[in-house]
Amino acid sequence: MPRYTYVVLTNPVEGREDEYNEWYTNTHVHDALKVPGFVGAQRFKLAGAQRNEAPYPWQYLALYEIETDDLQKSIDELAARYDTPAMVISTALHPERLGLIYEELTPRVEAQP
Repeated sequence: MPRYTYVVLTNPVEGREDEYNEWYTNTHVHDALKVPGFVGAQRFKLAGAQRNEAPYPWQYLALYEIETDDLQKSIDELAARYDTPAMVISTALHPERLGLIYEELTPRVEAQP
């Protein structure tokens, strides 16, 4: 079955970071995993050390694993649920964000000891 990664870059509304993180981790991720095809998720926060100099427009990253034979159906279902009782969107989420879906191209490669 084809595998995809949905990469979502976001920020909280200024002054509402705790509320944003509580909602994203304890509500939103679980709502997203109820969408058919969504099989895993993990969140990240931008690290203090970076290869390039600022600015860094996105402080948070969420990776969603999708496995489906019909990607468009999963995308359409995600859109249908967005900001409904099935997927409540917190007002602590800044409205500017970026989400892109990538298709798996190669198997995962690990460092050799």
